[in-house]
Amino acid sequence: MPHPLTLAVFTKNRVNPAYDAARMAADRVAAEAGARTIHYVPQTPDHVGQQKALVTEALAARPDAVLLNPTDDVQMQEDLARFAVAGIPVALFINRMVGTFLTFVGSDDEAIGRRAATALCKGMEGEGCVVALEGQQSVPTSRARVRGLHDALSRFPRIELLGLNVGHLMQAPAKAAMTELLAAHPRIDGVWAANDLMAFGALDALTAAGRSAKVVGINGLPVAIEHIERGTMLASVDFSAFNIAAIATRAALRHLRGESVPPEIMTPAELIDRSNYQRWKVPFAERACPAWDEIVR
Repeated sequence: MPHPLTLAVFTKNRVNPAYDAARMAADRVAAEAGARTIHYVPQTPDHVGQQKALVTEALAARPDAVLLNPTDDVQMQEDLARFAVAGIPVALFINRMVGTFLTFVGSDDEAIGRRAATALCKGMEGEGCVVALEGQQSVPTSRARVRGLHDALSRFPRIELLGLNVGHLMQAPAKAAMTELLAAHPRIDGVWAANDLMAFGALDALTAAGRSAKVVGINGLPVAIEHIERGTMLASVDFSAFNIAAIATRAALRHLRGESVPPEIMTPAELIDRSNYQRWKVPFAERACPAWDEIVR
């Protein structure tokens, strides 16, 4: 009997629920096809050196294909090249990078950052003071979303960006970064965060300081949906790691079956606010993985 196909799945950490959802989607799509997944996750969140060591481990295991969400789009280029030399196809997902790979699956992060920022500016009725929380410079999604933020703010001349702090795309560091901003600025009307975990950290800091502001995030995480329902968050954007990982897994399996795969696949990302949040109240475990033809047309 032939051995089942094996997919090595690299995600950046186990602290962001978006990556839990991505791993779940990869597992489910692989299982549908009779394939198996092996997950490679750094013990220290987003640790480049640990992800490099996991690449060595995966190369020794000789998977049929790799799904790679790189911790750093520059430092991991040599590791992407190692898979190419070994003849192992790689589907990059979420974070884009330079090199040889089968396909990249993600969303338009600049448009996503712009969409979240525009919702915030409109929620503030076009005037006031905002602060922003971004990820580290090694993260392409954050860099692109910040470009979208600046583009949106250029269209609202009566809104001032007071500060942009690094929250490392995680809740506790974002709370610390937001606490610094609150100490420096007596008036903050809005907070733009490059992901939902940082939005949650901003909310924690606002609560601790006894202050309030309109807050937007990105990812459409279940807790963000709860905040939107309660009115404690204004909006999020459905950058769905679940959908992205599902399609990346389908792409790898299609390639292994000899079917065509486009070099880039963009998944849609809707704004989630009080007008439509009910559609996202379904837990990831109960969501259907998107079919290939739903995304790739």
